[in-house]
Amino acid sequence: MTQLAPRIVVDPQVRFGKPVIEGTRVPVELVVGKLAGGMSIEEVVDEYALTREDVLAALAYAARAVAEEQIRAVR
Repeated sequence: MTQLAPRIVVDPQVRFGKPVIEGTRVPVELVVGKLAGGMSIEEVVDEYALTREDVLAALAYAARAVAEEQIRAVR
């Protein structure tokens, strides 16, 4: 298991190596997707047995991943 960020880990044996909330099998992409789909932080916390800090850590990790993304236009 490798820690990518606070509360965010990756393990090849869990969810095919996708980033998950530490101590769970809940993928970061699921948490971010649920929030984007309109669920509140509290609803995500209740639905997936997470803490508010877990959800905020997923958002922070996703923001960092997007900030580091490089897109090159091909013409």
